[in-house]
Amino acid sequence: MKKLSLIPFLFLVLIAFQGNYSTSKLSRSMETVVGRMSDTDSVLCWVFFKDKGPSTEKYLKNPSLVVTQKSIERRRKFKSEQNLIDETDLPVYSGYIDEFQKMGLQVKGKSKWLNSVSMYVAKSEVLKIEKLPFVSHIDLVVRFSKKYSSDLIEAPSVDQTKMILDNKDKFDLDYGQSLTQNQMMSVPAMHNLGVTGAGVTICVLDAGFNNLQHESFSQMTILDKWDFVNNDGGVGDSLDMGSGSHGTNVLSAIGGYKPGKLIGPAYGASYLLAKTENTDSETPIEEDNWIAGIEWADSLGADLATSSLGYLEYDPPFQSYTWQDMDGNTARITRAADLAVSKGIAVFVSAGNEGMDATHNTLGAPADGDSVISVGAVDASRARAYFSSVGLTVDGRIKPDIMAMGQGVRVASSYTLNGYSQSSGTSFSCPLAAGVGALILSQRPNISPVELANSLCSTADNASNPNREYGWGIINGLAALNSIPAMNIDDAAQTPSDIRVYGNYPNPFNPSTKIDFELSSISELTIDLYNATGEKVKRLGRGFFEPGRHTIDVEAGGLNSGVYFVKLKTSKSSKVVKIVLSK
Repeated sequence: MKKLSLIPFLFLVLIAFQGNYSTSKLSRSMETVVGRMSDTDSVLCWVFFKDKGPSTEKYLKNPSLVVTQKSIERRRKFKSEQNLIDETDLPVYSGYIDEFQKMGLQVKGKSKWLNSVSMYVAKSEVLKIEKLPFVSHIDLVVRFSKKYSSDLIEAPSVDQTKMILDNKDKFDLDYGQSLTQNQMMSVPAMHNLGVTGAGVTICVLDAGFNNLQHESFSQMTILDKWDFVNNDGGVGDSLDMGSGSHGTNVLSAIGGYKPGKLIGPAYGASYLLAKTENTDSETPIEEDNWIAGIEWADSLGADLATSSLGYLEYDPPFQSYTWQDMDGNTARITRAADLAVSKGIAVFVSAGNEGMDATHNTLGAPADGDSVISVGAVDASRARAYFSSVGLTVDGRIKPDIMAMGQGVRVASSYTLNGYSQSSGTSFSCPLAAGVGALILSQRPNISPVELANSLCSTADNASNPNREYGWGIINGLAALNSIPAMNIDDAAQTPSDIRVYGNYPNPFNPSTKIDFELSSISELTIDLYNATGEKVKRLGRGFFEPGRHTIDVEAGGLNSGVYFVKLKTSKSSKVVKIVLSK
């Protein structure tokens, strides 16, 4: 009897198991939305594929078929020749897309990294797609909402006149009202040494750029631009969707250049502009726009990307991400950002403007990524800004990683050609920090994104006690640069020059040292001495020199022991020599 009595029980367990087991290819959120859809509704979804089709080997053996030479060169810095690309770099198989076209479906976006396409589908079409053998699963394209309340505060600039006067003899450039945000990160000291970001390609992913005619962009090198919202080459305001005021402010913070008014850290870098956010609707960005943007940046060989778009909530009827999803793996925008880092792009992202919560994190994706550099905000007094988001991530990692000034940041006006204002938010601390990252990469081009992140964190002002509010602290660009062993500062850039420096002897020295240099043509040369923090100590000489080899003497009178830099500058270029005084 006992055996017989077990049969109904086992039968019920089997039924219960089968009831809970599902072979559906739809995610839980996708199933919920499809269940609510009427026959006339459509939904934007990701369709993921099981593989990259039948011809993967030809791509893997020929990287130039799928990425540009500049992208290949970037990867060669820290990848073996046999592993320059992997399957994530291969294009989505066109045969699968053809099948959708036969069904009358139009693909909106493609992601080779995620091996998926996005498209609008009706309820009946979802069920047909689910039955296709090459489809692995289907999920929603997340639609995010963006909070601008503290992100963009245009107001009269704070008067920094006294600070500017106190420092006018220390720095070669006139930063005007942008001095504080730069000096906080030791940027003027780096500029003094001729470090401007030259040779680095930066991608800025934002809501568009509506005022590229502003005077602070007159010298900026823009290599390419694309609107991923409207799928065209115009990233400014026009008759299509999206306003670009936010992007204008962000771009000026990192790379604007108008002495006396505004100087961005990486004014010497080159730029790629990606419009990925639609500000016209209640769902300003779809994650497929951002992912398409970062893949585009990779294909064009970007060295660094900065994104001031952090997302936590998206619009009803979809369930929002919560703080519990900030684990580095849930949000696809986070996974794409981490993938970009694995391919050699240093990715800086805003931590978010959700402020403090004592019980959990307030981060927004992709700031939870384990490979990205997430940036919080401080005010001019170096205190954490009230709106700056905090960690920890759900899996216990410290975020934000670093801090930069994000309250009262000097930016170019979005509405006039020569006006300026103040803006606040981690939207602005992020590009400032990214600009410092570009300065370092211009001098240490062979380091990986992880090495760059480590240098910034280990030399920041809270490195001895990193925490969920302040991360490793406010960055110090010059200290981070000097923490990375390398050749002399200028030698790394490999740019054509009319001056060549052969170093100094003896080194270390006391009481004097000689520096040999060579000029290719008659030139007016200025020779200045800077201390270890990059501040100008004194002018060693100025005058015209004939072509050929020359020697100058540097006397140590009145100087303390330590590291110094001698900069030799002509009208065309400059060189820097690191010298060590040992008394």
